[in-house]
Amino acid sequence: MAKKSKSNLSELYLEENKDQIYENALAEIQSFELPLGTTIRSVYDDQPNAHQKFMEKLDACIRNHDREIEKMCNFHHQGFVDAITELLKVRADAEKLKVQVTDTNRRLQDAGKEVIAQTEEIIRCRVQQRNITTVVEKLQLCLPVLEMYSKLKEQMSVKRYYSALKTMEQLENLYLPRVSQYRFCQIMMENLPKLREEIKEISMSDLKDFLESIRKHSDRIGETAMKQAQQQKTFSTALQKQNNVNYGRNMHLGRNRILESKNEITLKRTFEDEDEHDEEVLTAQDLVDFSPVYRCLHIYSVLGDGEIFENYYRKQRRKQARLVLQPQSSMHETVEGYRRYFSQIVGFFVVEDHILHVTQGLVTRTYTDELWNMALSKIIAVLRTHSSYCSDPDLVLELKNLIVVFADTLQGYGFPVNRLFDLLFEIRDQYNETLLKKWSGLFRDIFEADNYSPIPVANEEEYRIVISKFPFQDPELDKQSFPKKLPMSQSVPQIYMQVKEFIYASLKFSESLHRSSTEIDDMLRKSTNLLLTRTLSSCLQNLIKKPHIGLTELVQIIINTTHLEQACKYLEDFISNITNISQLTVHTARLYGLSTFKDARHAAEGEIYTKLNQKIDEFIQIADYDWTMSESDGRASGYLMDLINFLRSTFQVFTHLPGKVAQTACMSACQHLSMSLMQMLLDSELKQISMGAIQQFNLDVIQCELFASSEPVPGFQGDTLQLAFIDLRQLLDLFMVWDWSTYLADYGQATSKYLRVNPSTALTLLEKVHRGMKDSSKKNNIFAQFRKNDRDKQKLIETVVKQLRSLVNGMSQHT
Repeated sequence: MAKKSKSNLSELYLEENKDQIYENALAEIQSFELPLGTTIRSVYDDQPNAHQKFMEKLDACIRNHDREIEKMCNFHHQGFVDAITELLKVRADAEKLKVQVTDTNRRLQDAGKEVIAQTEEIIRCRVQQRNITTVVEKLQLCLPVLEMYSKLKEQMSVKRYYSALKTMEQLENLYLPRVSQYRFCQIMMENLPKLREEIKEISMSDLKDFLESIRKHSDRIGETAMKQAQQQKTFSTALQKQNNVNYGRNMHLGRNRILESKNEITLKRTFEDEDEHDEEVLTAQDLVDFSPVYRCLHIYSVLGDGEIFENYYRKQRRKQARLVLQPQSSMHETVEGYRRYFSQIVGFFVVEDHILHVTQGLVTRTYTDELWNMALSKIIAVLRTHSSYCSDPDLVLELKNLIVVFADTLQGYGFPVNRLFDLLFEIRDQYNETLLKKWSGLFRDIFEADNYSPIPVANEEEYRIVISKFPFQDPELDKQSFPKKLPMSQSVPQIYMQVKEFIYASLKFSESLHRSSTEIDDMLRKSTNLLLTRTLSSCLQNLIKKPHIGLTELVQIIINTTHLEQACKYLEDFISNITNISQLTVHTARLYGLSTFKDARHAAEGEIYTKLNQKIDEFIQIADYDWTMSESDGRASGYLMDLINFLRSTFQVFTHLPGKVAQTACMSACQHLSMSLMQMLLDSELKQISMGAIQQFNLDVIQCELFASSEPVPGFQGDTLQLAFIDLRQLLDLFMVWDWSTYLADYGQATSKYLRVNPSTALTLLEKVHRGMKDSSKKNNIFAQFRKNDRDKQKLIETVVKQLRSLVNGMSQHT
């Protein structure tokens, strides 16, 4: 029961709930706010007979609305009727009013046609005025843009690219944004990047043209810079000399000549056309238009590509540096090649120095120093190579002067040049070598042209001319009257003058090396010593060895070297006067001329001895002894008399030689003659000698002894010269006297009469005489009365031969 009542309650609740649902659905349908599909679906979902019930509800709702409408119409019907009635009443009045209004409107239209026309004209004018005002306003905005763009085009046409870039920047940032809505502005905006690229290309093209231009004209730039450095140095030197009067006085004789020569040689052709005092001093900026570099740098900096430009510029300049530093293969042949080489290098670095100081960051001091160090190494290598080919000292000197000007010029621009001056010391050695070679030829020419005879002077003027060239002093000769002869030959003053010329030439190289007077003095003395000890000494040695130089020439050479040796002290004074350095200074070197001329004299003396001996040998070779003659001719041989006469005349020439030299030559000649005569007797090809030949030979030796005793050269004491023939004399006396018993008995004793006779020599000659006697006895068989004497003599000879052999064997065993 309880369950049933509960079920009825549920159904009652659902029924009431359904009614509420239908009412809500109708309300929603009427509101038209929700989608009908959703509302209708909510009515029909899971409800049996939902359609019928909903339709019932819907009909009930419609009936309710109809009733409300009917009530409302009934309520307002009387008012509607009243309104219709009123409208009917005013209908006639409305028609009249309509006619009146129509007529009034017609009249107004007719009257307002002109006003309308005027009004339309006014409207049109005001529209035009407003449009004009708008156009003016817009044009006022556009005109600055157009003016700036026109200005940009004008700047581009006159190549004011940096200003053009600034104009572009103003256009982009200030003017174009105001009128960006116009099409021409868009075109301008599109053209600006193209113009920038065009400016970059044009400026880069100008830079390339600039680089090519300075490459071609770097030699002119360098030439001008070197000229200015040379003028500045000349001015400083002149000012220094003007302030130093003592220096000028001491250096007048030696230095004026050097400076004159140097002014003629140093860079004469390069600067000779630009010496006017009023000429304007030109700089690198005057010779070269650097504006392309400035423009390009500014342009790339504005465009933000400054680093790219710097790298490009430095790369191109490095390439140009390598080209500039590459010398021509024939550069060493003329000074013009060196001048052009140096001018190009100076021009290159003058440009770089200018760029360094007028631009910020394009090149740096580190970059220029690195570039200079690279260039300096290449320059030194090139100069070492090419200067080694120079054989002309004048060319080497001009090269030195160019290097000095080159170094001074670049030093003025702040580049270190110490290595160049170190190189000059190497070139100085080479210069000295070329000088030595040149002076070697001069010395040879002087020696070849010399007549090797004393210099004749006919009067005082000729004498003074000679002594002005050579410091000759001889009080005894001064007392003699003219004409007279000076003891030396013509080559002596010429050699002396050439040595001084060599000192001048050597001094030329020492100029402008930034060295002290002491160092210059030392260099001059060393180079002069080389000239004396090597070049002049070699020329003298070669001269002495020449075949055509005879004894007379050798004697004159000895006299010449004696006077040259005495003149060495004057050469030292000459160098001291040039350098203003006293010889008393501790470090002052001395000239080695004394040893040079002594060695030459000794060589000449030795050559005299050799030539005398050769001449003696020539006479000996024409000797024609009849070694089988039975008796002598009773007089000395003709060849020997000729030889003695030659020796007499020769030794008369030796009167001008130092006493010991003449005595040594005479003693050497006599000893050589004695040895040659002895070798003639002992010649192995000579098999036999007759006693008549021995007698003839003895007569010749007697003439030699008479010659020695006649004192052909003064100064020998007693029989000193005759002792040269003592060996021959004792040997010949032994055979002439036939005193073999005395010889054999006294052999080995200090008091022996034949002390100088060697047993082997006596044995050799005795065997030859023995064979000669045998041959002679065979030819004279008809004289029977002499057979017994000959047999006795031969037996004696055989006995003596045996004894001599025993002595010789005993001597060999003892040895």
